[in-house]
Amino acid sequence: MDSCKIAYKGLSNGIHDFQFKVDGSLFAAFEGSEINDADCTVDVQLHRSEQQLVLDVKIEGEVTTLCDRCLEECTLPIDYAGELVVKFSTEEQEYDGEVMWLYPGDTEVDLSHYIYESVILSLPYQRVHAEGECNPEMLERFRIVSAEEFSAIEAEAADEEETVKGSEWEKLAALKQQMEKED
Repeated sequence: MDSCKIAYKGLSNGIHDFQFKVDGSLFAAFEGSEINDADCTVDVQLHRSEQQLVLDVKIEGEVTTLCDRCLEECTLPIDYAGELVVKFSTEEQEYDGEVMWLYPGDTEVDLSHYIYESVILSLPYQRVHAEGECNPEMLERFRIVSAEEFSAIEAEAADEEETVKGSEWEKLAALKQQMEKED
């Protein structure tokens, strides 16, 4: 996953451009990732100064995840643009999603986690195929039952329960009669 690292130490102050590809291996490195595969291009414009780095990050491409509707693989477009500020400190600082802290002696910035989070957060809330592209067999299995269908199913179950109860009472009554005759 070295492809998501930018060696900035030898760069002069000013603007520098970087580009790299991201595939499914980036997302596989994160436990519990919802992304099965990816084909994304990451463009980074790095503004270097003595005090900090400012990275303008653009991610375009597509990722493969499971469709929330039919549970089959679904390819979704990614179009993300964001800014990451990298500051330096001799004390350990926590990354908050907007500012990444590095020690002054570090020589490169690793964007793996930032890219992972950015792609995940840019996915739609509901991840589904375009209308008509879901697996019809799976849709039938997970089909929502209408109120009328549900009422009919409940009525049928209640009728069956009454029939079973009636036949059980009849069996018990016959058994009782048989036992009384034997006495």
